[in-house]
Amino acid sequence: MLEEPTLSPAKPAANPFRSESSKRKVLDRLGTGVFAFFTYFILACVIGILGKITYDGAPVIFQSEAPFINTEFFSKSPMTLHEFYNEDGEMVRLDKDDFDQYKKDNPDAVIRDEHTFSYAGGGVLGPLVGTAMLVVLCMVAALFIGISAAIYLNEYASKGRVVTTIRLAIMNLAGVPSIVFGLFGFAFFCFSPIFPVFTGSPDWERAIYAIPLWPSEGYLSFQGWGKSVLAGAATLAVMVLPVIIAACEESLKAVPKGFREASLALGATKWQCIRTAVLPYATPGILTASVLGVTRVAGETAPIMFTAAVASKGKLPWQDTEGSGLYWMSNLLTQMVEALPYHIYTVSGKLPANEALDDMRYGSVFVFLLLVVGFAMISVVLRSRFRNKLKW
Repeated sequence: MLEEPTLSPAKPAANPFRSESSKRKVLDRLGTGVFAFFTYFILACVIGILGKITYDGAPVIFQSEAPFINTEFFSKSPMTLHEFYNEDGEMVRLDKDDFDQYKKDNPDAVIRDEHTFSYAGGGVLGPLVGTAMLVVLCMVAALFIGISAAIYLNEYASKGRVVTTIRLAIMNLAGVPSIVFGLFGFAFFCFSPIFPVFTGSPDWERAIYAIPLWPSEGYLSFQGWGKSVLAGAATLAVMVLPVIIAACEESLKAVPKGFREASLALGATKWQCIRTAVLPYATPGILTASVLGVTRVAGETAPIMFTAAVASKGKLPWQDTEGSGLYWMSNLLTQMVEALPYHIYTVSGKLPANEALDDMRYGSVFVFLLLVVGFAMISVVLRSRFRNKLKW
């Protein structure tokens, strides 16, 4: 009787993608380690920078006693700091306003070894207000123009050389250094007579002509904006336009074409289709672009240094404004302002190094860091909320 042959179990097929070479495994692990090193190196740099700024600046803002926040740092503008010794030999540090009041209340007070330090006293109220005015005006103009341009390029314009040239110009504009934008704004917005202002007395040396306004005794004078909030905001708007246009256009491209086709099939016009079926779903990306634009323009120094910023003003913008109605608004927007980036540049780079400036220097940088982190958090929260509401 013949015995049936026994079948040996089949060996599992070898994985063709598995490397059998130990050398390749070592190289693979080495490459992974290099990539991980540089990734965590970047993270360490960020933590180091933020930690250093927080370590130096937080004690200026936060206090161990009530109200736990240095409110004077946010309620006063930069001013001169006076250091002196009183009759008891104690060192006294007072801001200019407090020093003047101290001498008024104590006319016979003994003041010895007095030293003054510019911009070391007061707080950052003036720079914060000026930065807010520049950012708001800039983003109003930049968002309106940027979103409009993105809609045209993505929804209306047909593909061709003209559109390709426009996109190339936008990309090139994004790579222009900020100081070049500052020089452009200084030459164009500050002194070009094509930009009008409402004024009671035109500057005839700069104005090409002025239109009398009736019944008020004033003029619409075409004399340029000079170094002012308007010139600075317009310069910043031109600088941030490439970022906003590119981000908004990518957000519009991310909306499925089926939404447009369904809307048009129901009889909607082109604009109705964009307004109801495209823009709502592109809103998260547009909001992200706008917040990122805010963080960029809020920290620029070179453009506003040429077009809008002043180191010290003494008064808030509306406290130094004359006229009423349109003249008041025009005067408000055509004056120079303090700005937080330029203030930091002044106390850190233009003044001699001195311990008396440390609190102002570190506190200002820490406040600016809080602003940037705050805008970034706003961007993340808005984007997540809109994405949860708008899903497809």
